[in-house]
Order: sequence, then C-alpha cells, then structure tokens
Amino acid sequence: MRWVAYRDGAGSERAAVVVDDEIRATPPGPTLLDLVVGGSLDDAARVAMATPDEVRALAETRLSAPVSRPPSIRDFYAFEAHVKTARQARGVEMDPDWYELPVFYFTNPHVVAGPGDEVRRPSGCRWLDYELEVAAVLGRGGADLSPAEAQQCIAGYTIMNDWSARDLQAREMRQGLGPAKGKDFATSLGPFLVTPDELEERRSGKAYDLAMTARVNGTDYSRGSLADLHWSFGEMIAYASRDSRVAAGDVIGSGTVGTGCILELSLVHGSDAFPWLEPGDEVTLEVDGLGALVNRISA
Repeated sequence: MRWVAYRDGAGSERAAVVVDDEIRATPPGPTLLDLVVGGSLDDAARVAMATPDEVRALAETRLSAPVSRPPSIRDFYAFEAHVKTARQARGVEMDPDWYELPVFYFTNPHVVAGPGDEVRRPSGCRWLDYELEVAAVLGRGGADLSPAEAQQCIAGYTIMNDWSARDLQAREMRQGLGPAKGKDFATSLGPFLVTPDELEERRSGKAYDLAMTARVNGTDYSRGSLADLHWSFGEMIAYASRDSRVAAGDVIGSGTVGTGCILELSLVHGSDAFPWLEPGDEVTLEVDGLGALVNRISA
C-alpha cells in the first residue's frame, strides 16, 4: 500500500491511499501520522478503498510530508561506501567500531519539509548539501528489541533528504560534539509512505534492491542501491531501543548511500564538477518504489 498526506480545501491535513493515478482519502480527522501511531493503517485503507471520502488525481494534488511532526528522527550512518570515502579523503582509516556500532544522531522533528516545499539555506552557510537516504517510519515502539522484533515495528518507508550545512557542520564537529546546527534547519520526507509488503519482492541482502538516484537541476549526481546497507533497519532500530525506547511514528534514517551527497562527490571528483547548492537549485531524490522527492533551495 502507498499512502500520502495532503491538505484539503479547508487546510486540514488528510491521509489517502494511492491507487494507480488517484488518491482516495480517509474520513477527516486522523492524519497519516495518527493512523500510523494508532496502528490503524489497514482498517483505514479498507475504508478509503470501499467508500473514499474524497478522490483526487495524484498529479494534481500538492502532497505534504507523510509524517510532518514525528515524535523523533534518528539518522544512522549505515552505508559503508559513504563512510569509507569520506574518511579516506581525510586520510583516516575505517574505525573498526563502525562495524560493531550502528551509530546515529538525533535531528530536529519540528522542521520537516515535504514534496515541493522550498528549503531555505541557513544564514552564514555557503556549503549547502543534500543527502540521499531512505527512512523507515515505525508503526509501534518498544524497548530492548531484537532485530527481528524491530523489523516488525516498521509501518512503511519513505525517501529522506538529510540537508546539511557542511561549513557549519565542520566547525561544530571539531568541538567533539554534533552535528547540530549544521543539520537543524530542514529534513525532507516523502512523497509516499510505502508499506513493507509492497517492497518484499525486491528484498536483497539486508534491505531491498531499490535504485537510489539524485539530480540537481536535472543533472545526474548520485546513484546507489538500498541493498548496499551494511546494517539492516531491524538492526538499527534494535540498537536505538537498547536500554531505551523507540515509539510509533519515529523516523529512522538510513544515512547517506554511497555517492549520495555533494561532499562525497566533490572529495572524489573536485568541487568544480560538483559545486555546493545555491538558491534556485532544484534537488530531486528518487528511489525505486518510493517515488521522487523534489525540493527547491530558497535564499
């Protein structure tokens, strides 16, 4: 099942199921996040399919982020190629602990952007970057979960752009803490929330064989596969829950796929070939089965 969120004519946030080139809305009231947290996606889908409250053309509907105010966002660091390239460029070997600890950081759940939203370049930032990721949204939570239990907590997957102010981030992380303000201004999610059963036939390795691409102003920049994950989403969620709790509605980011950001590309190919993002640039992240997430940079 593919789900979307949008605002109706009264400005209320609505949830809808995607069927071919249409969306079929659930009754007013519960948002898509409410349905996820309440564990009622299946029941709501049956209602929307049988007696939709509203039917719209998908192409003519301005979509919102599927979860616009999640309880928390954890972003992991789970693609070896991305980590290795960034470290090699700094003359640093891979730390053996990376293969033992699926590390993550918390980012700001109050600045989630959706498809088509403009993303403002932070004040003082000149090195603005995108990051090509996939995120899992949890349908239920728990503590001290096993990877198998954690995998069963996933309600669906969406595309995630972990926008990064690289110059601010670099200064912060020299202080031994962070990232913070370098990531604090925006995270894009969307366009769909795709339930795991929709992707099962593409399962490969610890994830799914889904091509991941990024384009800037229509020019190809990044290309990778979700199947390259070193840590499964179940392993990441289990680690997050260790001696702690995860909750329904939480967003779990995969981290950046190999070649999936300008920082990595410029380290390998040079900054002339891959300049930092500027106001007016349009960034398109696309993942097989999950759609395309498009945002434009504002001043």
